[in-house]
Amino acid sequence: MFKHEKDIINYIVICINEFAKQCNMTSKEAYFYLRDFKGIEFLKENYEAEHTVSLDDAVEDLKQVCKNNGGGTK
Repeated sequence: MFKHEKDIINYIVICINEFAKQCNMTSKEAYFYLRDFKGIEFLKENYEAEHTVSLDDAVEDLKQVCKNNGGGTK
């Protein structure tokens, strides 16, 4: 696995954990929620931009992406 791929995976894990914390969910619940409502896909596709913003901003972006894809705001 290339370093860049590891960086992306590590960033996604950090975002899942922060999303879980801010939304009062377990990490497992957050993972499934983000997977189901395209949050993880969003992070993969937009890593280059998203990893430059704060975690709070990344979580807000994830909330909006999930809402746009049928998720309820957690």
